[in-house]
Amino acid sequence: MMDIFDNQILCKHCEKPMETVLISKNGFNLRAKKCAKCGEAIVHPQDKAEYENFMRLKQKEFNVKMRMVGNSYAVSIPREIVDFMRDQESMIDDMVRLSFENAGRLRLMFNTSEEGEPNSRVIKSREVHVVKNNKPVLHAREFSDSAHPERNKKQLIKIDKDENENDIEIGEEE
Repeated sequence: MMDIFDNQILCKHCEKPMETVLISKNGFNLRAKKCAKCGEAIVHPQDKAEYENFMRLKQKEFNVKMRMVGNSYAVSIPREIVDFMRDQESMIDDMVRLSFENAGRLRLMFNTSEEGEPNSRVIKSREVHVVKNNKPVLHAREFSDSAHPERNKKQLIKIDKDENENDIEIGEEE
């Protein structure tokens, strides 16, 4: 079947040929045609529909039961989510990566088989500055690495400023 996006498309405003680009939104790569002159973009209708379906599912909240299976607990994944992932038959009995994201939050990662990205990792770094009365009071840094959790650390820097001197108190958590 031929895809209309395989053909040259002219911009409706400036009538110049549009370039094929990928637009990334929430982890989705959407095929699009974009005009280099005016910036007008057309997203592939099939990708747009799939993205909108994902956004509808993402906004839904599912209540599922946790059950005891042998010495482990099992949580069922609603069919609606599995159908969206399209790999329903190939996913059954596949390994899924499970990790703690935060206290009270678990992360399930599918498609983590050997032929996928076995060495994938998530590195996050975050800094927060707290300002009170236009003066810095606190500075916090957080670093996390999924491949090396022993390197994860949080650093709090409390800044006490007197008229004559600057006192900085540093505290670290791991």
